[in-house]
Order: sequence, then C-alpha cells, then structure tokens
Amino acid sequence: MTDVADTPTSPAAVDAPEPVWPIPSSLSPSRVSSFTSCPMQFRFSSVQRLPEPPGVATTRGSVVHRALELLFELPNLERTPEALAGTLDRALDEYATDPDYVGLQLDESAAASFRKDCDKLIETYFEMEDPTTIRDIGLEVRMAADVGSLELRGIIDRLELDENGELVVTDYKTGRAPSGRYEQKSLAGVHFYSFLCEAVLGRRPAKIRLMYLSNGETIETVPSQQSVRFINTRTTAVWKAVERACTTGDFRPNQSRLCDWCSFQTWCPAFDGDPELAATEAVAAHEARLAEASPAS
Repeated sequence: MTDVADTPTSPAAVDAPEPVWPIPSSLSPSRVSSFTSCPMQFRFSSVQRLPEPPGVATTRGSVVHRALELLFELPNLERTPEALAGTLDRALDEYATDPDYVGLQLDESAAASFRKDCDKLIETYFEMEDPTTIRDIGLEVRMAADVGSLELRGIIDRLELDENGELVVTDYKTGRAPSGRYEQKSLAGVHFYSFLCEAVLGRRPAKIRLMYLSNGETIETVPSQQSVRFINTRTTAVWKAVERACTTGDFRPNQSRLCDWCSFQTWCPAFDGDPELAATEAVAAHEARLAEASPAS
C-alpha cells in the first residue's frame, strides 16, 4: 500500500533537482519489505505501479483471509467448522469475477485443486484455536500514523482483547512458516502494527502473533518500547533511501531467491532486461491477459 506524491515531501528537497520519479508519501509494511529486498522491484510495483499477473498462492491467501473475516462477523457461538466452510463458499463466490481469480485462468481441475487447498487451510485453522473464545474488536482494521512528513499505513487482520483486556494483534499467513533464523524477520510486519496501535489507539499490544495456516504453527512475541522505537527509526531510514532513489533514479536490483517469483524479471537489468521498456510492455502484457481471460474471447 503506497501513495505517491507529485512533489517531494521533505522540506530539504525544495531546492533540490526535480526527482526522476515521484516520491512516496506513505509506506506500508509490505512496501518497506519490498524496498529492502529489492529497490528495482519496488520501483516497478510501487513507484511506476505496473500491473502484475495474479498468483495462485496470493489469490488463495486473499480468499482464505476473506473467509476468516466473514466467520468473525458471526456471533461467537456460531463460529463452527461448518460455518467457516460456508464463509469460504461465500468468499469464492465473491472472487469468482475478481480479476485476481479470473486472471489465473483455472480449468475445472485446477479450480478444484484451488478449492481443496483452501479447504486444507481452514481445516488447519480450527486445529490452532477455538474462534468462539476470541474477543475480537476489529477485523481488517486500517490504521495510519504520521512519522514526520511520512504516513505509515497498515491493515491488521484481527485485533482482539486477551483475558486481561489487553490488545492482541493477529496476522494470518497462508504461506510457509519461516525457519528459526528468519523468525524475527517475519515478525517485522506485526511489530509495525504494534507501532500503529500505540500511535493511533495510545495502547501498545500485549502480544503480536502470526498464525501459519499451512502447518499450524503460531509465532508470538511481546512488543516493547524498544521494538516500537526501532520501527520508527527503521522506517524513517528506509523512506530516506526511497526518497534518494526517486530523486536520483537509482533503483538497484538485488538478486536473491525472491527473483524466482518476481513478475518483473523480464525487464530487470540483473537478468539483462531493459527497465525502460517495462512501462509499455508490462501494461501490454496485462491487457493481453485480461483479453484472454474475458468470457467474450
């Protein structure tokens, strides 16, 4: 989630040369991670806002998140496995005409496999917790807070109260759980949410946790004043780097295993691509996909 301003937001930039690219005015946890993982990918997706082909894993995650959101709209005692199967049906119906699902172009067999994978995730969910006991106070909660001239934004999957009336932030994950060495990195996003809770609600959560529905693993941590302060410091540093990259036009690729899933590899200079062609070619490819997926085609 990134908003892009037409003019620099930093007062120091008033007398600076015109930026090569428009400078973001807001950042989300995913965009902070995107820039630190690969500035070039950030340029394509967040600055140029080029369309990307939908992915099965991402769309499946969106459908399951929606099914869980619908489940928690029900009274506590009605949150049964049968009810979640029903809300999954509703979520799939909602996504039936969504470009992210239509664009997958699933045949009958692939669509059945997609549904089966969703079923497995919601079955695992009920092995992890009893939703009838959850004191939820917000679902898909949008929050925003200013850090200097930058706005930080995020969407919390579920905000709830524990047995002591303290806030708990819960984030659902449908991908693979991280290995031990990457566990703290995976918590960066929910630490971001704890920062937003303190800034917006004036209360630091007592606990933040990730629920990995793929294997039933839950990762929890207790945010501290130091961890909240670190989010402020880190995000400010990342934004300054983004501002500098936009001003100079220097977005460098960072090769890693994530390149295997990058939608923009064709135009990445790390793979002998021409990033200047991305604006026209990525849009043309997106329009071709839409035409191919259209029932009229």
